[in-house]
Amino acid sequence: SPNLPFFPPNSLFPSEQRMVLVACGPFTPSDGIAFEPLSDLLDIVARDRPDVCVLFGPFLDAKHEQVESCQLLGSFADVFKLCLRTIIEGTRSAGSQLVLVPSLRDVSHDFVYPQPPFPFPDLPKEDRAVPDPGILLFL
Repeated sequence: SPNLPFFPPNSLFPSEQRMVLVACGPFTPSDGIAFEPLSDLLDIVARDRPDVCVLFGPFLDAKHEQVESCQLLGSFADVFKLCLRTIIEGTRSAGSQLVLVPSLRDVSHDFVYPQPPFPFPDLPKEDRAVPDPGILLFL
């Protein structure tokens, strides 16, 4: 394979420091679909006000007991959209840029690898849905 370009350290990292919060799902407890861990995470985002929040799925876990037994009150897509809207509102109020990375266990996304980004047209333009795998540069 071809060699990747070499970047001197000064070109990769901005001179100012940035706070990046990284979290990985699932964002629900094993005994319910209430998204309490997500609420706790958004409280931390509101308190610490990171510049960037990188969130890895699964956002709605295909292995969750209520998902596997189809005990949700709405469709997978509706529950997923509600989850993403909650995340967007929580990060927007803190002034954080949001980066969403899918998981192979996201019930409402493609089960292929490499994974395309989430098709979410309501995502604000300053936020990003990225593929898995992907490369992030914070400039």
